[in-house]
Amino acid sequence: MLVDASTSDDAAVYQLDDERALVATVDFFTPVVDDPYDFGRIAAANALSDIYAMGARPRFALNLVGFPRDLLDSGMLEEIVRGGGDIALEAGIAVIGGHSVDDPEPKFGMCVIGDARPDQIVRNSGARVHDVLVLTKPIGTGIIATAVKRGTAEDEVIRLAVDSMTALNRGAAEAMLRVGVSAATDVTGFGLLGHLHNLARASGVAAEIRADAVPLLPGAAELAATGAIPGGTRRNLEDSAAYVAWAGPFTELQQLLLCDAQTSGGLLIAVAPDRADMLIAELRAEQTPIAEIVGDVVAGIPGAITVRG
Repeated sequence: MLVDASTSDDAAVYQLDDERALVATVDFFTPVVDDPYDFGRIAAANALSDIYAMGARPRFALNLVGFPRDLLDSGMLEEIVRGGGDIALEAGIAVIGGHSVDDPEPKFGMCVIGDARPDQIVRNSGARVHDVLVLTKPIGTGIIATAVKRGTAEDEVIRLAVDSMTALNRGAAEAMLRVGVSAATDVTGFGLLGHLHNLARASGVAAEIRADAVPLLPGAAELAATGAIPGGTRRNLEDSAAYVAWAGPFTELQQLLLCDAQTSGGLLIAVAPDRADMLIAELRAEQTPIAEIVGDVVAGIPGAITVRG
């Protein structure tokens, strides 16, 4: 077993021989948008992201479905599964099975199996002091999804958020493998600071984030100001008090944005400073949603984060 749960990494890795390692993950959740087809697409992209974050290639997937039996004739489940299947096809894999249960609250996701060379696995535990932190998607999906549930998000804001959540992290994974990076993780439910904390703690280092360098999805800040804050985001902020130092007069709103619980977020990559420009160029060549330097790896208490303006 090369990677297990001890480092809070994105997927499990099991070595078969000198050339091959299996990479496995599972992820599912309740709807974050109203459209069932888009929900299926987002859930599939989110599950695949764990494989890409390890520098691996997905091979096949299994569906995980919870759905109310009395709505089976509505056509919604077919749309959810169709959306997931379309993203799987985009990733170049097949969905070859799955499991479903009767559930009053719809849930959908996937178990994804991939593979990689054992010596090319990208862990969350390899970041080194002086590394640069690069982000590949803007944040704010949790806030926008909450606004969707309240009916306060504009169509264009929703569309841009869906585009971000359904964008595969495949190109980002291929870019970081070509460049050679120190560590990576994807940004999902624990938010940007939470996942950075896990990466830094596993690597035995600390980190600094420049808040003004972190891109937000259009509409996220405005919707947050109206109170569209998910419970997971508030819990993330509460938990962050144990490891985050806010070096400046940050408002609670600014803090919440950096702790926003993401769905199908981008990759957060630690790369040596002399390779940072190369990584940015490769990410842009892959047309990742963004390719922004948002902070640095520094010496300090493992897992500690300082946020600067």
